[in-house]
Amino acid sequence: MTGKNSWGIMNSERLTKKSMIEKKFARYVSQNILGMIGISAYVLADTFFISMAEGADGITALNLVLPIYSLIFGIGAMIGVGSATRFNILRARKDERADDYFSNAILFAAIFGSIFIVAGIFAPRQIIEFLGGDAKIAAIGTPYTRIFLMFTPFFMGNHICNAFVRNDGNPSLAMQATLFSSLFNIVMDYVLMFPLGMGMAGAALATAFSPVVGILICCRHFFSKKSTIRWIWKMPSIRRLIEASQLGVAAFIGEIASGVTTVVFNFLILSLAGNNGVAAYGIVANTAIVATSIFNGVSQGSQPLFSECYGKGEGKSVRKILKLALGTAMILAVIVVLVTNVFTEPIVNVFNSEKNQQMAVYALKGVRLYFIGYLFAGVNIVGTGYLGAVEEAGWAFLTSIIRGVLAISIFAFILSRLFGMTGIWLAFPAAECFTALLMIVAIRKTDHRRDL
Repeated sequence: MTGKNSWGIMNSERLTKKSMIEKKFARYVSQNILGMIGISAYVLADTFFISMAEGADGITALNLVLPIYSLIFGIGAMIGVGSATRFNILRARKDERADDYFSNAILFAAIFGSIFIVAGIFAPRQIIEFLGGDAKIAAIGTPYTRIFLMFTPFFMGNHICNAFVRNDGNPSLAMQATLFSSLFNIVMDYVLMFPLGMGMAGAALATAFSPVVGILICCRHFFSKKSTIRWIWKMPSIRRLIEASQLGVAAFIGEIASGVTTVVFNFLILSLAGNNGVAAYGIVANTAIVATSIFNGVSQGSQPLFSECYGKGEGKSVRKILKLALGTAMILAVIVVLVTNVFTEPIVNVFNSEKNQQMAVYALKGVRLYFIGYLFAGVNIVGTGYLGAVEEAGWAFLTSIIRGVLAISIFAFILSRLFGMTGIWLAFPAAECFTALLMIVAIRKTDHRRDL
């Protein structure tokens, strides 16, 4: 009888723990998806208002500088997610070194950000020309580029603050910070661009001040009694930066993947379809940011749970969370593909205020073909986040670099030569499918090695 009672108690405890994991997963992931959609919303708002104010040329200018955004966000994500992950793992192990990572991350954000500030002061036009803009596009985009580069430390700092708040058990506030900063950006976009007539410069100012709002909201957590994050006055440590970056490299490549894709696609499209083609890709790429943000929400929402359970040595819980994350990603991927195929024309028309027929033809086909890739991208984004969160830095780097740089570039060059613009749109699904096969191998190998 005693044995039966013990078995029943143990079984009840396992069920309770499973239920707690599922509830915590649902809370973290849902709030992070909302937060990430908030980030993508202001990119769409930028695109929409710029299309109204500057037409196709404005969208082209914005699309040419998106890779710079991706690089800035990528560095911020690498330092922020990596440092917060290392903080969470060490804290779960009750290691005092956890306290060193927040201040170190902020100091390096200031150091790296200063490089972009110098570029914004002295070379914004040259940057646009280097990325493929002609004289007309460079003239439109220079004020925008100069202003947002000046606020680089805040963009990076916002990533870091948000990641630490999320990993310190406050995903609700992290979501609020993201949503309110995005709402601020959207409202100020309109106010500065239209009533005040500031055009592209107004769009840049709205975007530049939005991370400041996010950081101020995150400070509510830092100064609360619930916070376990400490500011430690120490010289910046390259060793700690490297330790953090190893775990944040997947987040870095995940962010810059869109930038690499944009650069490669822009140069190929310019030779195939000119500025109308680039403007069409601008619509596809900016819409794709929303889809990517959904899967980033699943990945970043799962990451604190992965790190905490991994740090405590709870292998079964790690596997449970991974199954939940991958299942959620696959369901969302099907929804994304269905929505973009059903509402293709309304999506394109929102950004085509000039009624440019040639651009619309390119964009309609692009949306329908490009978004097929999210059937595989969801698995890849969640998978790389998982690998980084459980200290599989090698696999995280390999899968990320293949997905974000190598596969997309190779498929874009090959398929564009074979099928023209159709090949451009198919390059993303082909690259994501290839990477998904590698991701399955990576997850199985790490899973077997750890005997979860």
